[in-house]
Amino acid sequence: MSSASQAITGALAMADAPPLSPRTTGTAAAIVVAAGAGLRAGQPVPKQFAHWRGKPVVRHSVEALLAAGCAPVLVCIPAGGEALAREALAGVLGVDAGDVVFTSGGTEADNLAVLGRHAAVGGRVLCSAVEHPAVLEAVDEVGGKVVGTDSRGVIDLDQLAAVLDDDVTLVSVMTVNNEVGSVQPVAEAAELVRRRAANALVHTDAVQALNWLDLRHVSPHVDLLSISAHKFGGPHGVGACVVRSGSVVRPRHVGGGQERERRSGTLNVAGIVAMAAAAVECDAGRGAEVERVGALRDDLVARIVAGVPDAIRSGVVDGAAEHLAAGFAHVCFEGVDSEALLFLLDDAGVAASAASACASGAQHPSHVLAAMGVDRSTAQGSLRLTLGHTTTATDVERAAAAVVAAVTRLRSFPR
Repeated sequence: MSSASQAITGALAMADAPPLSPRTTGTAAAIVVAAGAGLRAGQPVPKQFAHWRGKPVVRHSVEALLAAGCAPVLVCIPAGGEALAREALAGVLGVDAGDVVFTSGGTEADNLAVLGRHAAVGGRVLCSAVEHPAVLEAVDEVGGKVVGTDSRGVIDLDQLAAVLDDDVTLVSVMTVNNEVGSVQPVAEAAELVRRRAANALVHTDAVQALNWLDLRHVSPHVDLLSISAHKFGGPHGVGACVVRSGSVVRPRHVGGGQERERRSGTLNVAGIVAMAAAAVECDAGRGAEVERVGALRDDLVARIVAGVPDAIRSGVVDGAAEHLAAGFAHVCFEGVDSEALLFLLDDAGVAASAASACASGAQHPSHVLAAMGVDRSTAQGSLRLTLGHTTTATDVERAAAAVVAAVTRLRSFPR
């Protein structure tokens, strides 16, 4: 563990707070609550716990955190805590600390990369057809072009090569797809871009990747890289965009000059430190976790297929699933409506979605499945289940049983 990582982890253990279990370090970095001091909702907050980085904090704000059930852990971040966090996060990503630009999350990071690059130099922008809407809609806004994929949800490199030229100024290819989990050939795509589009930067949306892949093997191939803390155990509302030195990108936020004038605005120091701590924990345990979660995912899919033999596993061709990240189980059921299926699963206590988790509740057909060539009727019965560090074998058993029961029930109704 680097000195910066040790400093971040040490900062979270101050003020006699109880030890934190693995993978809770990041989420526990709420702001100023002390389990060691026995603080509870409804109790006055002592003076010593009403300061943040040496500055006074309105005590009512601390009491509001307690009342809302925020994690009862005191986080004392010394001056310069964000610098330590920047160094620790850079180490996990395999980039220079000065290239890390803190943002409010993955969407802002993607927008900074796509819209910021186009605003700076113009030209044509390209992306894969299975990108997150934070990239797709930004590319559409600047009149960019979408490159198709194969039936696995993997970008078609021949199509990409055919549209590359010196007018292209940015190519965005995500690291891991957020719906079906397809791992994209970022290095191969980047090599094509370097050879065929001399003026282009390469961006990757790696928001879904840190749990499953060592981004040190991805970052050397790209100029811009986006992450979001809540995807790997950190808090919501904080992320980062790596902007490699020499990459010309116009800031989307101006006025304050923070982040070397690449992203103005007061830094969310608590969130930043929490994100770095979560990233360090995730990085340290990734190998074992990928193996464990991958086995659970395979068991989940096997149980569903055993109960619903005609279930279609998305992105799997001729039984090959090596290109899918460990935490994704995406299946389609003919003759089943996703909205009705999700209603029954929610009633059974199973969290699921029909498309991106960000769009759960939106019942329009998935653009990812459409890009993969899945017909509309099949896509209307899609189900996205994701697994993570809290998932257990019992969860898998319950979820699979609920899915099978729900599909069986829906198919029993006359159509």
